[in-house]
Amino acid sequence: MTSALSDPTLERHFKGHRDTVTSVDFSCSMKQIATGSMDSCVMIWNMKPQMRAYRFDGHKDAILSVHFSPSGHLVASASRDKTVRLWVPSMKAESTVFRAHTATVRSVNFSGDGQTLVTASDDKTIKVWTVHRQKFLFSLNQHINWVRCAKFSPDDRLIVSSSDDKTIKLWDKNSRECIHSFYEHAGYANHVDFHPSGTCIAAASTDNSVKVWDIRSHKMLQHYQVHSGVVNSLSFHPAGNFLITASSDSTMKVLDLVEGKLLYTLHGHQGPVTCVAFSRTGEYFSSGGADEQVMVWKSNFDCVECSDGVRLQHKTASSLQTPTTTSTAHFPLNSHTSILRSKVSPDSKNIHSNKAGFLRDTRTGVRQTVADAVQPSLTCSFSYTSPSFFLCLLPILSCLLFFLQTVSILEQRLTLTEDKLKECLENQMEIGLHLQRREDA
Repeated sequence: MTSALSDPTLERHFKGHRDTVTSVDFSCSMKQIATGSMDSCVMIWNMKPQMRAYRFDGHKDAILSVHFSPSGHLVASASRDKTVRLWVPSMKAESTVFRAHTATVRSVNFSGDGQTLVTASDDKTIKVWTVHRQKFLFSLNQHINWVRCAKFSPDDRLIVSSSDDKTIKLWDKNSRECIHSFYEHAGYANHVDFHPSGTCIAAASTDNSVKVWDIRSHKMLQHYQVHSGVVNSLSFHPAGNFLITASSDSTMKVLDLVEGKLLYTLHGHQGPVTCVAFSRTGEYFSSGGADEQVMVWKSNFDCVECSDGVRLQHKTASSLQTPTTTSTAHFPLNSHTSILRSKVSPDSKNIHSNKAGFLRDTRTGVRQTVADAVQPSLTCSFSYTSPSFFLCLLPILSCLLFFLQTVSILEQRLTLTEDKLKECLENQMEIGLHLQRREDA
């Protein structure tokens, strides 16, 4: 039985914005895509062809960031009008608004449990809020220039931020202290995000490069110079094996993190590609650009296509890890890396691929791999002797993931119900006191 790697395919494209699309995100159910634009509108695109898109007006200036809550019941948007809005992604377009900062809000991100928000602003601060009632919790204040991006770690214990002061800062959410600062010497990071394992970060830089850092050793693991323009955005595949980047050179690049090389160069947008994001499963990714278009792509490259027509899709690292006795950490499904061959050779003299997972930077002579960033306590590799074994596991894994998502949604609904019940009781007490005062009078 032979195997081959399938190319990404453009599935759909949406046009409705009247200016550059600045941000894109998938709902957890994959039924909706949220986009923000310089035209001050949030658009909710329904993946079912027969369903129309929703346009949400409310912001008074450009929208720079949108993000779905983990449950998919809310969409947060950040704007130049200094506010953040929380929208219900339905036809009614209900929203709540709060003045989050004293300057442009460039980034908004939900925590993994959906209970808190982190925002980043040109007022040089990062702020953390509760989603319920949008209560301000605390501020992080060590940047000395505009803050472009702020994201929670997968376990919600850390926050990473990037700024025009040419630093990327790692913060402890509980102590509210800066743990470490990574320095960008040639430019600043437009966008930064955590690897799904939570052990490393990737930064999209204005010096046309993409860097991957280990947050424990503080070392740079990989350095890609594959774009000829500013890198505006990036997104990790949920399995952690791939990274997709969007650039002002009108292309997107798919990077194989295990082999440390360029896998695909994608053309589609006319002009700069400003944003890109994988769906929660990694089966799709979406991009937006200065051409006002939103494109939806089917990944395909995360699947192994066999001669008998069976497609085996890589699952996330957390769902496929099994113990191993070796001391070296591996990305999940390393048994497939020999199949994932590059369709486009790396186009930079500073990138050389050696053994699978290693990359040598010619300027430093250092050979490293993102695989080394996986925590020793989680060192694992998934291997099997036949595809039938993997196929047997798929229904079990699907049921488990569905169960976990259901529990998460129920927990959030229970919390909201408790808050509403508490509010009702408080209102009843106030009414009772008011009536008592009237009787006394």
